Amino acid sequence: MAGLRNNKMMKFYAHRGASADFPEHTMPSYLGAIDQGAHGFECDIRITKDEVPILWHDANMKKEAKSAAVIANKTYTEIKAIYPAVMRLNELLDLAISHKKSLALETKHPVPTGNRVEELVVAELNNRKDEISKSGIDVAIMSFSWFAIEKIKKMNPTLKTVMLLHDFNQKFIRRFTSAQVIGPSVAMIRKYPNLVAEIKNSGKELYVWTVDSTEDLQYCASVGVDIVMTNRPAHARSVLGYS
Repeated sequence: MAGLRNNKMMKFYAHRGASADFPEHTMPSYLGAIDQGAHGFECDIRITKDEVPILWHDANMKKEAKSAAVIANKTYTEIKAIYPAVMRLNELLDLAISHKKSLALETKHPVPTGNRVEELVVAELNNRKDEISKSGIDVAIMSFSWFAIEKIKKMNPTLKTVMLLHDFNQKFIRRFTSAQVIGPSVAMIRKYPNLVAEIKNSGKELYVWTVDSTEDLQYCASVGVDIVMTNRPAHARSVLGYS
């Protein structure tokens, strides 16, 4: 660990909470991430039929609730009845602000409502900007959609954005995105050894997902990654040498 300590300490965010130990995107998962020492929370955001931003990854509810219900076609009340542990974005914001945990919020695409999810997320962050500022946390909005990132820039150019990368178009997207942060997978930065240097030399920050193994955590720290998303915050804390 001594070698890692000589570099700027890489931070780690809990990917959907401490999701290796708790059901993802639930309050126990994020409370577990606090207990495990995560610097921040990562989540996925979709909106319900009645435009409530919730924490949810897939378009449907099969994985978490064994239900074929589609998030975009159900109201928040209906989703809550199917899966009582569902969290709203504002609940995660409450937790992050009170515990001073930074946020990486991923808006999901494609969705039938287009960029409405970005509009609602930006509105929520704008409404709570004083609380967020006072808490000192860092908040970034992430997406694999180039259009979503550009939409956010138009709505509020002061918000930090993260352009998540697909392998097939990563060179093109990196060239034309307005995002201040680039987000490749750990597999991608291992596949393309020059990618980290190219991103850092462009003046952008580097968030990498999803980093769970000891070897991958050490590799990310050694090449200068700023933040990793991990399902195992306690393991990351131990590997990276945080007290």
